[in-house]
Amino acid sequence: MTPRADLTSYLIRYPQEAGLGDEDPATVLDRYHTPDYELVNDGVPLDRQRLLDHIRPARKRAVGLRVEVQQALVDGDQVAARYRLVTELRKGGTITTEIYMFGELAVDGRLRRAVQATRILPSTR
Repeated sequence: MTPRADLTSYLIRYPQEAGLGDEDPATVLDRYHTPDYELVNDGVPLDRQRLLDHIRPARKRAVGLRVEVQQALVDGDQVAARYRLVTELRKGGTITTEIYMFGELAVDGRLRRAVQATRILPSTR
């Protein structure tokens, strides 16, 4: 399953596998992204190594997460999505992040590049 084949499933499965899974984070990252993948998150560029450096400690902080996809569009090699990532923290509490993502797909259907704008939503608990 690639982002091209099913963008909604990617948006749901990738954070689960990367953030909570037992599989090596590099294997998870490579399943959905090209080796030269770059994520620009709120103006900060993150290459493959910086993403892996982010995933490992995130696994220690999160005990659960869910993704609520509002919109997911694929048009040729372009993707766009609007969704929420709800993270349950090990020390208690929940963080809800609203994400607007635009990306470019490689020929094989994996993500080559993504640009995101995010905002933390007020907690309802």
